[in-house]
Amino acid sequence: MTKIIQNVQVMNNEGDLEFTSVLIENGKIAKIGAKETEDHAQVIDGNGMLLSPGFIDVHVHLREPGGEHKETIETGTKAAAKGGYTTICAMPNTRPVPDTAENFSHVLDLVEKHALIRVLPYASITIRQAGKERTDIEALKKLGAFALTDDGVGVQAAGTMLEAMEEAAKLHIPVVAHCEDNTLIYGGVMHKGKRNEELGLKGIPSVSESVHIARDILLAEAAGVHYHVCHVSSKESVRVIRDAKKAGIHVTAEVSPHHLLLCEDDIPSNDANWKMNPPLRGKEDMLALREGLLDGTLDFIATDHAPHTEEEKANGFEKAPFGIVGLETAFTLLYTHFVKSGEWTLKQLLEYLTTKPSEVFGFEFGKLEVGASADLVLIDLEKEQAIDKEAFLSKGKNTPFNGWVCTGWPQVTIYNGEIIWQEENA
Repeated sequence: MTKIIQNVQVMNNEGDLEFTSVLIENGKIAKIGAKETEDHAQVIDGNGMLLSPGFIDVHVHLREPGGEHKETIETGTKAAAKGGYTTICAMPNTRPVPDTAENFSHVLDLVEKHALIRVLPYASITIRQAGKERTDIEALKKLGAFALTDDGVGVQAAGTMLEAMEEAAKLHIPVVAHCEDNTLIYGGVMHKGKRNEELGLKGIPSVSESVHIARDILLAEAAGVHYHVCHVSSKESVRVIRDAKKAGIHVTAEVSPHHLLLCEDDIPSNDANWKMNPPLRGKEDMLALREGLLDGTLDFIATDHAPHTEEEKANGFEKAPFGIVGLETAFTLLYTHFVKSGEWTLKQLLEYLTTKPSEVFGFEFGKLEVGASADLVLIDLEKEQAIDKEAFLSKGKNTPFNGWVCTGWPQVTIYNGEIIWQEENA
C-alpha cells in the first residue's frame, strides 16, 4: 500500500531539521518533498516529530535457539522495533551455535518465521565457539553470513585466529571479536578497580581486553582482513585502536551505551543488573570512550543487548550471568545525556545509530533517501518519561537504568514500508 508520512522533520546534510513529507511505495521511499498527495494512499500524520532511518544494531543476543527462556527472536525483534531499530545482527552464542551450514540454515529458518524486522545472523569463527576447530567460512558466507565472531568468548589461540583471519580475508568477510584474554581474568566478576575492593569481589583487569585487541590488530594486519572490535571498554583499548587506525590497519570498533554513560563508581551494591562483560570500568575509561567516539577512533554505537531472567540476575555478581538489555533504552538515554546536554549534535547521534554501522559493514540500510528501503522511525523529541522495565517488550528486564527519566522516545517504527510497532496513542 502507498503511504504518505506528512508533517515530519528530517535531518538534512547540514545538520538542520526541516519539515517535509515522505511517500512510500512498494516498501521503498518513493519521494521526499513537501505537500505530497496521492489518491488511495494511507496518510500518517507525523505531528511534527523527527523521522529518522531505522536504527542498526550489530550486537544483539536474541538467545534463540536454545535460550528461549531469556529471549526469543519474536520478543527480541519486538523490543528492537520499540527502540527504533529495523536492522539487528544476532550473535552466535546460541545452542546450537550457527557453526555449520545446517545450524546456520536453522537460524535463518527461525528468523524467517519469527522476526519482525531484518535480522542478520553472524556465523561463528570456531565450532561451538570452542576456539579450536575453524568453521567452513566459505559455506557459511554462501548461506548469508555477513561476518564471523565467537562473541561471548575471545579466540584464545593466536594461530587459530590468524588462520581464520587469512581465510576470511580471501573471502572478503569481516572478523568481529569479543576481546578477552582468559589468562588475565582471574575469576573476576567486575572491573578490577576501587569498587570491586569496596564490595569484596574479584576484579577483571582492563589489560585482559586491551592486550587481546593489540594481539588481534597485529594478526589482522598480517592477514589483511577487516577486523572489528566489539564493545570497547577501556582507555588502553581506545589508544591501541587509535594507533592501529593511524598505521592504516583495517580496524573498526563499537562502544555500548552503558559504557558511555556509567562507570564503576555508579555501581550501588552487589546488584547483578550492573554486571556486564566487559564490565563498567573507571571514570577515566568512560571519558576515554567518549573522546574516542567523537574523534572517530570508535566508529559507532551498539547495544550488546543481553537478556537474562530475573531469577538469574537475582544471584549477585558472583553467580549471575553477565549482560544487560539495551534495545528499548538506547536512543532515549543517548539523546537525553549527550544531545540534550550539548555534547553531541542530533546529527552525530543519528549517524552513530544508522549510517556509521552501515558504512562499516557495507549495508544498504540506514538511509533516508529515494529508492532506499522504507525502514523508518518516528521519534517524539519532546516526550519525557521514566524508563520502566516492566513495560519492556523484551523478556529481559535486566537494566541498571530502570527509573531514569529520559527525553526523546520512538513512537512509530516502519519496516519495509509497513508499521510494525506503534506506541499507544501515538
